[in-house]
Amino acid sequence: MIPFLQVDTTAVATNALQQAEQVVSKEYSLSEIIFSGGPIGQIIMGVIFVMLFMTMYIYIERLLAIRQVSKIDENFMTQIKMFLSQGKVDQAKTLCATANTPVARLIGKGISRIGKPLQDINLAIENSGKLEIYKMEKNISLLATLSGAGPMTGFLGTVVGMVMAFHEMAESTTNRIDMSVLAEGIYTAMMTTIFGLIVGIIAYVGYNHLVSKIDKIIHQLEANAIDFLDLLNEPA
Repeated sequence: MIPFLQVDTTAVATNALQQAEQVVSKEYSLSEIIFSGGPIGQIIMGVIFVMLFMTMYIYIERLLAIRQVSKIDENFMTQIKMFLSQGKVDQAKTLCATANTPVARLIGKGISRIGKPLQDINLAIENSGKLEIYKMEKNISLLATLSGAGPMTGFLGTVVGMVMAFHEMAESTTNRIDMSVLAEGIYTAMMTTIFGLIVGIIAYVGYNHLVSKIDKIIHQLEANAIDFLDLLNEPA
């Protein structure tokens, strides 16, 4: 009895080793896992990756642009006050043109209206401020749209994937279900959801980060506009 047990044990061990080798050799690349959800799943994943690219591009482009315009010389308003108090309007205009920042363009617009009623100057500064804010907020609203569209597209892939899986089960004429086709539906459902949520999270966080930076610049614009108007209201 002992030799038979030894043979059986050896056979079982050999069989288990072969199965283990097959499992180890069955490796998938990341791209194969992501795009293994069939044609429909691949289309949805392609759309999601386009959204991801747009999200990253808009966020980085706007972040760099906002950082560039947020650089404000702390001595700028001091120099403007000094030039205007000395009646050097042309030098103040030159300083604004040289600085080329939202604050400088705002103050430069006000300086160009000196001599007109204070209400007209205030209106010119306000309109210039709206234009500067519009420039900073360029494409920002698209990030907000992507923060909702990304997860919704992912959920669409989830529904499509589950429909594919259940359709395969319903179409099966035997008790055995083709697991490869069923797996395509499940892959589509899971992977599109994951990447859709990734797009939504990045877009949402990026949008709020940019809005907070823009709000900070708006406060600086308002503070400098008030200082300029107070300077014009000072008695000669």
